[in-house]
Amino acid sequence: MTTLFTGYLIGINLIGFALMGMDKKRAIRGAWRISEASLFTAALLGGALGCTLGMRFFHHKTRHWYFRYGMPAILTAEILLLMFLGHVLNSP
Repeated sequence: MTTLFTGYLIGINLIGFALMGMDKKRAIRGAWRISEASLFTAALLGGALGCTLGMRFFHHKTRHWYFRYGMPAILTAEILLLMFLGHVLNSP
C-alpha cells in the first residue's frame, strides 16, 4: 500500500511540474493555455510540490498572488497531512 501511495505522489508531482512547463511554453507561443483551475487541481490532488517547483523553475505564474502564496500553502497543508497520517498509522 505504501509503495502504491508513494508511486502516486511521485506521478502527480511529475504531472504538476510538467503542467507548469507546458503552460509556460504555451504562454510564450501564444497558444491555447492550461486553465488555472487545472493547475490548482493537480496541486490539490497531491502535486503541490511539483507545481511549486515548476512555478519556480519555469518562472511561471509567479506574479499572481494566488499562485505565489496558494501553491506553497497547499504544499504546507499536504506536508502536515502526511505527517499526521504517518503519526496516526504508526501509533500502536
